Amino acid sequence: MDKKRVVIGLSGGVDSAVAAYLLKKEGYEVIGIMLNLSQNDEVYLLQEGGCCSLSSVLDARKVAELLNIPFYVLNYKDVFKDKVVDYFVNDYLGGNTPNPCVECNRHIKFGEFLKGAKNLGADYIATGHYANIEEVDGKFILKRGIDHKKDQTYMLYVLKQDQLKNILMPCGKYTKEQVRQIAKEIGMDIHNKKDSEEICFVPDGNHGNFISNIEKVVKGKFVNKDGEILGEHKGIVYYTIGQRKGLNLSLGKPAYVIDINAKTNEIVIGDEEDLFFRNAIIDKINLVHIDSFEDGLNVEGKIRYQAKLCSGKIYRVSDDKIKIVFDEPQRAMTCGQSLVLYQGDIVLGGGIIVKYF
Repeated sequence: MDKKRVVIGLSGGVDSAVAAYLLKKEGYEVIGIMLNLSQNDEVYLLQEGGCCSLSSVLDARKVAELLNIPFYVLNYKDVFKDKVVDYFVNDYLGGNTPNPCVECNRHIKFGEFLKGAKNLGADYIATGHYANIEEVDGKFILKRGIDHKKDQTYMLYVLKQDQLKNILMPCGKYTKEQVRQIAKEIGMDIHNKKDSEEICFVPDGNHGNFISNIEKVVKGKFVNKDGEILGEHKGIVYYTIGQRKGLNLSLGKPAYVIDINAKTNEIVIGDEEDLFFRNAIIDKINLVHIDSFEDGLNVEGKIRYQAKLCSGKIYRVSDDKIKIVFDEPQRAMTCGQSLVLYQGDIVLGGGIIVKYF
C-alpha cells in the first residue's frame, strides 16, 4: 500500500515539530509547510520566536532537515489580513473582544491551508494541536487532548466533518512534558522553546496600539451605571470586560470595566459583582458531529480559553442562535469571545457570544 501523504504546518515550535516526527515514525510521507501570515512588519519579523518570524522560519527549516522531510513556505498573508486581522480590528472598534485564533483556524489553517494541501496531493493535513479526532459510526468526533492543561479544542470547535476527516493531530495523545521529552531525545534544539502566548500579529502584545496604527481611535468617557462621568478613556479598543488594570481611575475602591458602548464611545465602570451572569446567547454556530439537539440538553460550557468548564443547559433561540443557561454565574462573559460546548471530553460545538444577561 502506498504511503499516505501528510502536509503538516510547521510553526517553528516544539509541538508541530514533534507531530511531524510522530507521523513520519508511523510511516506517513510528510511534507513540512510554514504559513507566511506576516504583514511585512520589520519588528514582527525580527522578534524572537514569533509565528512567521525569521527565527521561527529557521527553526522550522532545521526541524525539516533533522527529519529529512521537504520544507516550503507558502504565502497566505493577504487572506490572513482579510479574514483575521481586519476582522480583529473591526470587532474591537465595535466594542467586542474578538478571538483571532478561532478565526485563523476557521479560515486559514483548516480552510485555505487544507485546500492548498489537497492541491499538493495530500491525503491529510496535520498540526501540533493538543486535541484528538476519533471516527465513530462514520462521524468524526473532536475530543479534548489528554493533557487538559494544554487542551486546544476551545480554538477548534469551528471544524466541520469534511475537514475533520482530513486532519491528524498526533500530539493530542501526549502531555506537553512528554512532547518536550520526545523532542529532546531526538536532538531537537527547540525542545525547551517557550510557548507563544501572544496574538501572533501583535508583536508587543498591545492590541490597542496595533489598532490605533491602522484606524483612528477616539478618546471617550468612563461612566458609572447611572451615566455619571468618571474620567476619560483613551479609546474603547484598549479595554475589555472585566479589566481592572490600566484604567487610571481613583474611585476609592476597585473599579472594573462592566460594559463597552461603541455607539456612545463610553466605557461603563462598576463593581466586580456586576460582572456575573448566567445566560448567554451565541451565534455563528457550528455543531461538530451532531445535526441537532433537544432543548434543555445538559452540557458544559467554556466562555474563554483559560476558563473552567461549567455545567448548564442549551436551548435553540433561532436557526442561527443558541442560548446557554449556566448552573453557576460566569465572571466577565464578553461579546466577541467564543463559547464552546462539551459533554465530557467531547466537543459538541460552539459559537460567538453576542449577548449575556
